Amino acid sequence: MKVSYKKLWVLCANREISQAELRKKTGLASATFTKLRKNQEVNLSVLLRIAEELKCDAGDMMEFVPDDQLLSSVDVDVVW
Repeated sequence: MKVSYKKLWVLCANREISQAELRKKTGLASATFTKLRKNQEVNLSVLLRIAEELKCDAGDMMEFVPDDQLLSSVDVDVVW
């Protein structure tokens, strides 16, 4: 199983919040957002900071998917 943050990017797009804006509001490093864009594992503290800022739950931002179903964030058609 792998993690997919596609739901996070869709949530941001729906709320008209750019990745850069979210990164600044949460005070997270750009390297952390690179990990999120690449669907790599991040610390729980990162997810908690994002959830607090967006006032949402972890399930609103991410999901676990089988390895063979994981799409890279490049495949997500979200317009900023």
